[in-house]
Amino acid sequence: MIDDLRSSFWHAAVSAAALLFLSAAHAAETDFGVRWRADSAATNTAYVEVTGIPAKDLERLRSRALNPAEWNRVLAVFVHGESTAFDPFMQAMTGQHAIVGEVLQFRPRFPLTPGVEYRAEFRPAALPAGKSKLPPLTAAFRIPKPPVVAKTTVTTIYPTADVLPENVLKFYVYFSAPMSRGDIYDHIKLRHESGREVDLPFLQIDEELWDSEMKRLTLFIDPGRIKRGVLPLEEVGPALEAGKNYELTIHGMWTDSSGSPLKQSFSKRFAVGQPDRAAIDPKSWKVLPPKASTMEPLRVDFGESLDHALALRLIDAFGEGERVIAGEKRLQENERVWQLKPRAAWKPGRYRLAVQKTIEDLAGNNIDKPFEVDLFNGVQRRLTNSVVKIPFEIR
Repeated sequence: MIDDLRSSFWHAAVSAAALLFLSAAHAAETDFGVRWRADSAATNTAYVEVTGIPAKDLERLRSRALNPAEWNRVLAVFVHGESTAFDPFMQAMTGQHAIVGEVLQFRPRFPLTPGVEYRAEFRPAALPAGKSKLPPLTAAFRIPKPPVVAKTTVTTIYPTADVLPENVLKFYVYFSAPMSRGDIYDHIKLRHESGREVDLPFLQIDEELWDSEMKRLTLFIDPGRIKRGVLPLEEVGPALEAGKNYELTIHGMWTDSSGSPLKQSFSKRFAVGQPDRAAIDPKSWKVLPPKASTMEPLRVDFGESLDHALALRLIDAFGEGERVIAGEKRLQENERVWQLKPRAAWKPGRYRLAVQKTIEDLAGNNIDKPFEVDLFNGVQRRLTNSVVKIPFEIR
């Protein structure tokens, strides 16, 4: 269907855009004709034809070994770009000139770019006979840009739970293809159940928090509207209120890296529960070991939803000799359960789960340290990168 649309646009361009611009007087004085013709809609190629050239001139052009500069004195094609003004010093396009029957042709070396205007200029006075006093004759051509085909979508917004704590710290927005950078907050809205837009809920920083592929965006709720005892929370109030419902919307006009808008808008509706201000306690986790000699996944039930990205990155399983168990990590049940599917069958023996203390729950609480503890201490502790070890056995 896309090729059919391109073909339709192509032939419309040939019939409507490749026009010969001559005054009425000049048109009456000459039999010359300059026109563009479609060559292949699939590759955006076209060529220029000049008709009405006297036979003697055609024979002389055919017999002479003209170089590109000499050919361009007779017929040249220029790129206008976005400007309508013609630059007399503009370089002519490279391509191939040829006499085909009774027609002079020029074929550009490279495919034409949709949306760019091209101008063919034929100079009768530069013909070998040099008898014509007509000024240059021109024909302009532009391939319309093909219809924008929106393909990129929002695939998931984490946390996936339907009920989030009042002090939820961040959201992760995943896209199916790389996105564009800049002005992201113009396309993201958080609305209260009443329809009112929440004013400045996110921490807006110049350095947008994208992953290396530009397919995952991290959105932080402004910490000043989460931590008790700080001015924004006291004066403006929390971004989210317990007992209320909200909708986080990613608008479809946001463009991906190719400049195309999203295929559609995406919304996540959720309810807000009581705030979570307790540190993570790994002692309460349930480790569910698989059976030996199987490929069953190792499962760990946290008893609460944890930060999606950090839980996948900061938890590993080790066997004897500090050997990391390779496999595929996943989170299930609204990020409450972590699992590791091994690449090789489990062997019986003693294992341990290693969890970095910087792991977070949905409210930003770490192991042994709630989020509301001084942020500077939090940074210092992150640098120590201490680990909690949880032993388990496979039989």
